[in-house]
Amino acid sequence: MLDKIQRIITKTSVLTGIFASWFTSALVVIMCVDVFMRYFLKISHVWVIELEAHMFALVFLIGAAYTLNKDAHVRVDLFYAKFSEVKKAWVNLVGVFLFLIPWCLVVIRAASRYAHNSYKIRETSPDPGGLPALWIVKYMVVVAFILLILEAVGLGIRSLLVILGKRSTVFPEATDD
Repeated sequence: MLDKIQRIITKTSVLTGIFASWFTSALVVIMCVDVFMRYFLKISHVWVIELEAHMFALVFLIGAAYTLNKDAHVRVDLFYAKFSEVKKAWVNLVGVFLFLIPWCLVVIRAASRYAHNSYKIRETSPDPGGLPALWIVKYMVVVAFILLILEAVGLGIRSLLVILGKRSTVFPEATDD
């Protein structure tokens, strides 16, 4: 049962990673068009510049769960690399439930209020010609951290399965790319 839940979570994280990669491709195209328009046609729009910044933020937010799934987050690692798989699983399990999930909940709570207030006042860009509906980007912070919690639960399950001897490693998928 735990393995089935973990597989569903992993599929969700992989799908969000694929979405983030396509979103990155769209961002590159938009930036190339913007640079061409700005430097060759001498045309610039505030909304395009804001769109680039917001899309860049969303790539990192939405890609965070996938990055955790692939064990690709930056890690200051003095001992972890030399640990056995079971010790790594214990570190991951404790880290997920003592640090990652609680901090995600803190961010979700704060970002939810922030996004809700933005929605209530129908916040738009302070710059003339900027983007409308800034609340959408603010709610994406909440969505991204919910996805990160979901993947944290998946990591916790994988770690528990390693501790119980039902799985050989926590991050076998990290090398499948």
